Amino acid sequence: MATLEDKLLGEKLQYYCSSSEGEDNDEDDAEGKESCKQSAGATCLDPGACPEPPAGGYRSHTSTNTGPKGVVQDWQRFKQLQAEKREENERQRLELARKLAVTTSTPQEDEKRKEQDDIDAELAELMSEDFLQQFQKQRMVEMLKQCGHTNQFGKVMQLTTHEEYLDCVEKENKHITVIIHIYDNAVSACATLNKCLDTLATEYPSIKFAKIASSVAGMSRDFRVKGLPALLVYRAQLLIGNFVRITDDLSDDFFPSDVESFLIENGVLG
Repeated sequence: MATLEDKLLGEKLQYYCSSSEGEDNDEDDAEGKESCKQSAGATCLDPGACPEPPAGGYRSHTSTNTGPKGVVQDWQRFKQLQAEKREENERQRLELARKLAVTTSTPQEDEKRKEQDDIDAELAELMSEDFLQQFQKQRMVEMLKQCGHTNQFGKVMQLTTHEEYLDCVEKENKHITVIIHIYDNAVSACATLNKCLDTLATEYPSIKFAKIASSVAGMSRDFRVKGLPALLVYRAQLLIGNFVRITDDLSDDFFPSDVESFLIENGVLG
């Protein structure tokens, strides 16, 4: 039959010992004595069933403290177990809520995320190298127009005399960049560079591109061997760029985009 402590604690009897436990032990001992049929002057039929009495002539009883202190300790332990269970349930609930928050989203959130992805893709395209170069070209044309310079060249000029070479540089507006290629038909890299400049001249119509044979420009034979192909860059009649044997930077096999990148890196095109 459940005691009052059992009803209060809601736990099994093994958590503590009832105060009547000692009495039960006494009754068991008495029954053991009777079964042994041991009396004054009689012999025990089963000596192992009857434990030897302890020295001193009294019996030892061991039991758990079932006084007020033991009941309070059991109650505190019960409350501790309840608190730990509540904490574990709360932790599991928060973990489940976190997982659901990560994996679940509303249609509005999905639409907003898709719009943000589209914006990011557009920005990545705008920041590409090709777009930036095109923007630089357009911006340069606009700035020249604002300064009153509407010169549009669009092709590579062929300079046939030394005087034309001087006029190409000295008589040009100080805001115009002049790029002159000194070439020799016997050098294959010079022919490649001329084709590249033809392409760049159409893409940068505000830049004045020109070419002149090394023999017409009065270059020495040693320069023809060691210095070609060469690019000379002028602005306001001043030499601002002198790129001799440009193949050292471009290699023997190059394309218009390679020449364009080289001029941008060196501040010629912007």
